[in-house]
Amino acid sequence: QVQLVESGGGLVQTGGSLRLSCVASGRTFGRYILGWFRQAPDKEREFVATQSQDYRTMYADSVKGRFTISRDNAENTVYLHMNSLKPEDTAVYYCAVGLTFGVERNQYAYWGQGTQVTVSS
Repeated sequence: QVQLVESGGGLVQTGGSLRLSCVASGRTFGRYILGWFRQAPDKEREFVATQSQDYRTMYADSVKGRFTISRDNAENTVYLHMNSLKPEDTAVYYCAVGLTFGVERNQYAYWGQGTQVTVSS
């Protein structure tokens, strides 16, 4: 069982930046496939970014060039650096640990409780 705790969400103006953090339990963090998803009101949870154990990354087209996923294995932490934020980025953001590298929700087995990001226009 892996436990995940996100932080760093908040209210930001259009064009601003935020950094989300997610601390994971477990002694094998360096082997984890890590992902970020988000869910806006009345919408499905959607893929945002993922990073494999060997640092391959994938991003949703909607965030490519603006968001960056990174990890600190010594701190058991995965980050989502978000720049040039837009109102359409408003959502609850979830970190997750995956079983396989990919963009589908069913590839991820463990989820955090989420952190709210609100971008004002």
